[in-house]
Parts: sequence; structure tokens; C-alpha cells
Amino acid sequence: MSVSQRGPLYVRYYGGVPGNDAGYYRNDSRANDDEGHSDSTEGHDEDDEIYEGEYQGIPRADSGKDGSIDGVTAAQAQQFRDLSAYEGERRKDQEELAQQYETILQECGHGKFQWTLYFVLGLALMADGVEIFVVGFVLPSAEKDMCLSEPNKGMLGLIVYLGMMVGAFVWGGLADRIGRRQTLLISLSINSVFAFFSSFVQGYVSFLFCRLASGVGIGGSIPIVFSYYSEFLAQEKRGEHLSWLCMFWMIGGIYASAMAWAIIPHYGWSFQMGSAYQFHSWRVFVLVCALPSVAAISALTTMPESPRFYLENGKHDEAWMILKQVHDTNMRAKGYPERVFSVSHTHNFLTIFSPEYRRTTYMMMAVWFSMSFSYYGLTVWFPDMIKYMQKQEYSSRTKVFVKEKVEHVTFNFTLENQVHRQGEYFNDKFMNLKLRSMVFEDSLFEECYFEDITSSNTFFKNCTFIATLFYNTDLFKYRLVNCKLINSTFLHNKEGCLLSDVSDENNAYMVYFVSFLGTLAVLPGNIVSALLMDKIGRLRMLAGSSVISCISCFFLSFGNSESAMIALLCLFGGISIASWNALDVLTVELYPSDKRTTAFGFLNALCKLAAVLGISIFTSFVGITKAVPILFASGALAVGSFLALKLPETRGQVLQ
Repeated sequence: MSVSQRGPLYVRYYGGVPGNDAGYYRNDSRANDDEGHSDSTEGHDEDDEIYEGEYQGIPRADSGKDGSIDGVTAAQAQQFRDLSAYEGERRKDQEELAQQYETILQECGHGKFQWTLYFVLGLALMADGVEIFVVGFVLPSAEKDMCLSEPNKGMLGLIVYLGMMVGAFVWGGLADRIGRRQTLLISLSINSVFAFFSSFVQGYVSFLFCRLASGVGIGGSIPIVFSYYSEFLAQEKRGEHLSWLCMFWMIGGIYASAMAWAIIPHYGWSFQMGSAYQFHSWRVFVLVCALPSVAAISALTTMPESPRFYLENGKHDEAWMILKQVHDTNMRAKGYPERVFSVSHTHNFLTIFSPEYRRTTYMMMAVWFSMSFSYYGLTVWFPDMIKYMQKQEYSSRTKVFVKEKVEHVTFNFTLENQVHRQGEYFNDKFMNLKLRSMVFEDSLFEECYFEDITSSNTFFKNCTFIATLFYNTDLFKYRLVNCKLINSTFLHNKEGCLLSDVSDENNAYMVYFVSFLGTLAVLPGNIVSALLMDKIGRLRMLAGSSVISCISCFFLSFGNSESAMIALLCLFGGISIASWNALDVLTVELYPSDKRTTAFGFLNALCKLAAVLGISIFTSFVGITKAVPILFASGALAVGSFLALKLPETRGQVLQ
């Protein structure tokens, strides 16, 4: 097909057949040189022709006649020279391809196509942000629904990070094999399917598995999204617009907080089929949280594959058609006439440890690990710390009753936050009663009657029950600690773990509101980093933000009230987001196209591993001390900011 047949936007393909690194164009100066030398080579006999293997450093069969050592040595020397020349030629081709691709993107302009892709990929990034918050918001309700023990609650909180770690590792490498768009579609589909199922499954193990699989699916979003979007951005737009893209992670957090606030406390939004199947409001929330992922899948089906990926895999025609689509979409949206512009294998994660990238990879691993360890450790430790402070404040208001004697009294109202020690209750009735944070110690219940009891955080310790009837109560054996039952009967116990309406709705709203504020506080940092990323550079942004985050983290140790701690955490989140944005941009720009998502996926998997370690270590100090988690986080941020300065600056460089 001639150039004129290709339409108003055309590409001059450069002559020559690609070598081992398929997909590299030859510039037309070489093509012209080849044509210019055709006359000078005319008339040469076959002995003057270059032996095909000689280009690869393999001597002719007769080059070492008589077994001469000198002949072999000369051939080996020639082989090394030829290999060196080949490597130099390959690097030159890579540089030319990068520069030519940059020229193409500049000709295409930045317009409607990039903004459309921005919102499409933003939905995928938003789904990742939502996934982080889902389990934390549903845990207070799910633990009652599923009778979760403390170890089970801890595993449910960590499982999403483990899934995302596996997903980042798997999908990042796969995206460099089969393409960014296709891999992202697969990963988001897995996330959507298992997020949907997790809303309906009843058992703890099945819910745990669904959240794990959902995390594996969404784990591919971050490494693929940033690599995918960067390959449609010209150099002067890349840092700024990748930073704008980061805002969707924050939007995902705001969405999750708002939906939790609006849905979970409404316990009336539920139904059950006997004791076998229950669907409470927190399950509606889980279902709603799957919507961003579903929307991202629908929108992504309208977008093309990365042309840079096609070029790296030798699919030149496919790449040309996509670049033409980008150019025409932008030109039509701007009302410009269509202009003509000219353009001059399989990998695994071990390729990012090749000698050329080894130092960069190790440095990036250290920075990613230190950032993730401190950020995720603090952000999960902080809500637990707030809950602990609330619990301490709640406990300070506990009323204590000692040696009370109650006879022939009917209790039919809510009893809350009380401790009764050495009490005696004779012929008393406890009917249609809600018990919230009640403890009875060393007490005697004789000829009492309990009916329709719903309890929360309530225990009977070392108590004696004589001729007492329990009818339709949830006072299971684990609530009766070292108790004696004499001629006492349990009839029609409430089966399973029922979601009661005795939860403190004000505390629930407080948790969601704090999460909402913490996520919203990221907005100023996102805006500032987007505007300054291309002005001050990636390294200054990363190191500077890390240093200021380290200082703000240190001041958390001086927060002695809820409001002070919330304000300091908002400050920490707003500052540290600039570090994450700079790190994302730097990761994209430090690796070439054929290793970009592999590297990003590997580093993101390491990030989730660091998150699991940080969360496990930090939360173990809740109620013990604030100093150790804060010192750990500050130290990790200080190390990360120091190592960040050792990385190469990529501002103003052509995307490899």
C-alpha cells in the first residue's frame, strides 16, 4: 500500500529488517545510504561478499586454515568486536525508536483522546482505592455476622494486601507479554466477579477466599494503569498528567467512605431466610464497592492497546493505526484540519535485574519498601489507635455496682456500660432486653427468666444460675465464663451470630467520617504535586515530600486527643501523597517499554509485602505505646528520602 493510500495521516516506515529486537525502525538516512552504495558494490564477485555468519562474529570455515592459533585468536577478536558493534547498534536503534515515538506523540498532541483515557484508567485506579477500604469498613459488622475471633479479624484485614501483592507481581509481568489493555481487562474482571460473590457468601472461609481473589484481580491496576497511560503522553505532559491520574485513588477512598457512611449504619436494609442465609447492610456496601471496577471494564473496552507495546512486539501496522486514531481524535476535537505528520518476546521479572538496570531496581526496591512500610503501617494503625482511645474514654464512664440485691423486678430496657459484682438476683425477669457492654461477676441468679435477649460485648463471669430459664436469647456458652448452671434450661436459642441493632451508630459514623477526612486531605497534595512535578523534578518532589512527611509523622507522638491525632494524620496524608505521585512517575520513566509493567508490578508487589509487615508490626503496639510505631515510620521515611536522592532524575527525558 502506498503512502497516499493510507489517508491524510501517514507514516514513513524506515527500511531494513528488524534484528533480534523486533520492532525497531531504521531511519531513512540508513536506507538512503544503502541505496547510495548499491552502485559501488556492483560487479564484485562472490569472494568479496560478506559471509552471513561473519556479521555475527562466526568465522568462515577456511578462516583458520592449518589450525593456526593466530587464525582462531583473530576470529575471536573479530567476534568480540562484532558483538560490541551489534550492542552499540541495538542501543542506537532503541534510542532512535524512543525519539521517533516521542516525535509522534508531540505531533498527535494532547487532547480529547488522552483525557478520555484519563477518566477510563481513573476508574480502574479508583477501584484499587476502594478495595483498600472495603474490609476495614465492613469488619465491625462482619465480625458479628460471622462470629469472628481476633485472629480471624486480623487475617481478614491483611488478606486484601496479600492478594494485591500476588496480583501486582502476576499482572505486571503479563502486561509486558500480552498487552496492557487485555491484561487490565482480565484483572478487573476477576476483581469484579469475586467482589460480587463476596457480597453474598455466608461463611468466613468463603468470604476470605473471595476477598483474596478480588485483591489478586485489583492488584494489576496500579502497575498497568500508569504504564499504559504514560505511553500516550508526550514528555512535557507526562509528569503532570500522571500526577493528576493519582487523584482517582483518593476519589476511590472518598467514594468508599461516603458509601459506608450512607449504607452500613442502616440496619433495616437487610433480610434473612431463617438462620441459614442473612444479607445485611454491610453486604450492600460490598456490592456497591464493586461498581467502579465494573464501570472501568465497560469503558476500557472502547480504548485501544498501547501503540508502544505493539512497536516493541513488531506489530507496526497496529501501532500506526492507533497513533492515527489518537491524532485524528485530538485534531477533530480541536477543530483543526487533519495534518500530515511523519515518523521517522517475552519477559519475566528477572530482566529488571540485568546489569543495566540492577542498581536502579535495588534502589527502587528500597524506596518503595520504606514508603509502603511507613504509610500503610501508619494508616491502618491510626484507626485502631482511635478505636482504642474511644474504648478507653468509654471505659472511663463505666458504672460499677457491688453487692446489689434485686428481687421480683422486670428489666425491659437497655442496660449499657455497667459492671455488676457480687450481686444477687431472685425471681427477676429480663425481657425484650438489649445488653451492651455489660459484665456480671461473681453474681447469683435464682429462679430468674431471660427472654428475647440481644447482647453485645456482654459476659457473665464466675456466676451461678439456679432454676433459671433462657428463652430465645443469644447468651451462648462463650458469654458464660466459668459459670455454674444448676437446673437451668436454654430453649430456642438465637442461632448464629446475628447483627444486632445495639452497635454504637455514633462511633460508626465517626470512623467513616475520619476516613473521609483523611482521604480528602490528600487532595491539596495531589494538586500541588501535579502542578510542580515537571517544574521541580521527580527526585526533589520525592525526597522533599518524604522529609516533610517524616517530620509530620514525628509530631503524631504529641497528639493526645482524637481531634489532634486526626489533624496530624490528615497533614501526614496530604504531604506524603506527593511522594507517591513522584515515585509512580519515576518508576514509569526509569524502565523501557518491554520491562515497564513488569518492573512496576514487581515493585508494587514488594509494596504490598511491606504493607503487610508494617500493619502487622504497628498494630501489635496498639494500647502499648505510640512511640515505637511512630519511630519506625519516621525512620523508614528518612531512609527512603535519602535513597531517593541516589536515583537518576528523569525529568525532561524521552520515555525509553
